[in-house]
Order: sequence, then structure tokens, then C-alpha cells
Amino acid sequence: MMDPTTDNAAHTGDPAAARASLEALRAEIAKAVVGQDPAVTGLVVALLCRGHVLLEGVPGVAKTLLVRALAATLELDTKRVQFTPDLMPSDVTGSLVYDARTAEFSFQPGPVFTNLLLADEINRTPPKTQSSLLEAMEERQVTVDGTPRPLPDPFLVAATQNPVEYEGTYPLPEAQLDRFLLKLTIPLPSRQDEIDVLTRHAEGFDPRDLRAAGVRPVANAADLEAARRAVAETTISPEITAYVVDICRATRESPSLTLGVSPRGATALLATARAWAWLTGRDYVIPDDVKALALPTLRHRVQLRPEAEMEGVTADSVINAILAHVPVPR
Repeated sequence: MMDPTTDNAAHTGDPAAARASLEALRAEIAKAVVGQDPAVTGLVVALLCRGHVLLEGVPGVAKTLLVRALAATLELDTKRVQFTPDLMPSDVTGSLVYDARTAEFSFQPGPVFTNLLLADEINRTPPKTQSSLLEAMEERQVTVDGTPRPLPDPFLVAATQNPVEYEGTYPLPEAQLDRFLLKLTIPLPSRQDEIDVLTRHAEGFDPRDLRAAGVRPVANAADLEAARRAVAETTISPEITAYVVDICRATRESPSLTLGVSPRGATALLATARAWAWLTGRDYVIPDDVKALALPTLRHRVQLRPEAEMEGVTADSVINAILAHVPVPR
């Protein structure tokens, strides 16, 4: 594996080199996290689309480790906030602090001023603090005392949450859920993956020391910028655009849903399909790209009817049914 600290020629901003670097992220993260390739791919797609990611799974399935491993493979600044019931909005965004020497207030930036913000267990804090991230996620700035302060670029919020049925959780409001580009579910590992995890720990793996595990930076901000430019040039035909619209409109007409996908969700699906097409080596989008990203892009943007939920219907099953029925362009 190439070491960017000694081989700077790799980061030239060339799209082909950028794709190779981003593909190398998977192998590098796999040194620390076992069997979570779909989640790694989702995080890379979010970086390409300048979006944010919500990671959901039961405690102990390496959600936090996954984000930390991603940060370790990118030459980006990262900060972590543990969301708790007593966390205040200013603990996230920053606040004005009085300086007795100058008799003036100065702004003390909060942890949101970083490239990769890990919002750990975001649904364990009340809505007031959750909403402190809304402006940062959408406008990429923080306004304190009437003064807007821009955030660094790139900027990604990777928020982890426990399933809502767990005690001590506050469901995220629809407005904030819609700000997340993707919702990735982190499943329990398979038997073999769990054996591999335990074997690594028995051999001395320390999740707090990723460098000792061999995780190294393989991409940087220049790669991301080159990749984003290439994604923006990926061709989208009118038929693919209409296909995305038809899928999203079908969610608004589903009898199992009280809330369908908004036009913002349709835009998000088009963007993620475009990024996935580029990652797989094509400069044009096909229907399979849309299908591949439909679940993570749309599952958190719909709301089930209570009676459908009682019957065991899930957001994923509704979206899968819609994908099976909406005509696919040829």
C-alpha cells in the first residue's frame, strides 16, 4: 500500500488516481473494521456528494470505529462529540467568550469546525441540541451572535444513533433526517466475521490505536476535489431523471406511507446514483445505479402509517416494492 507521506506524486488531482485512492479506502478500513463494505462505500459516496451520513445499529457493532477508521485513511481534520442529554447547542457550535484582558468577547469555535465530525449517539440528546447541527449541515456555516462563520471544506457529519426503541433516545425530527444524504444500517456481523473480530482482538488489536493496526492515509482533500469534479461530469440522461422522479412520486402515493420522498430526496437520489456510477468506472448513470442507492438514500425520508408498521411493514420493504413496480427505462 502506498504511503502518502513519502509519495506525494500520487495526489495530483487526476480523476483516475483519485478513484484508485478512494477504492483503496475499503482495503485500508478493513484493517480495522470487519465486514462493513456497504457502509464504507456509503461514506465515500457521501463525501463525493458533499452529504452527511446517519449510521444506525445496536450498540457494539463498530459504528464509531468505522468513522474513526475513515478519518484515519484521509488526511482530514476530525473531531468527535458524544451526544448526551445535558449537551448544549453551544457545546457543538461554539460560543462567545469574554476576554478580561481586552474587555471584549471573542468567538471560541466548537467541535463542528472540522472536516469530519463524528456525532456519536446523536439521538441521545434533546431536539434543541440536535437542531444546532441543522444550519451547519445545510448551509455549511454557523451563525453566532448574528455573525455567520463558514465551516471548512470538505465537511461531513457522520452521526451514529441507536435504534429508536432503545431507552433514552429522542427521535430525530423529519427536518433533520432530511438533511442526511444517506442512512446506513450497520447489521450484526455474520458468524465468520464475528470470529475474525475476536481473533484480531486476541492477537492484540486495539481499536483506540488504528496506526498500530496498520491503517494509513491513502487519500486526501485533493483527491476528493478531483473526484467531485469528475462526478459532476458524469452524464445523466433524461430517462434516468424521469426514472428517479417516478420512484419518488410513487412513495407519495403508497398506501403504507404517511410521508413520501420530497423533491430534495429526489435530488439526493440522483446525486448518489451519479457518484456510484463514477466509482464503478462509468461516466454515465444507468438504472442499476439508482436501484443500488435507493434504500440508503430514501429509507429515512419516508414515514410509515402506524397500521402498516403493526403489520410488520418496513420502509425498506415499501421502497423495494416500488422499485419492483416502477417501469425501468431502457
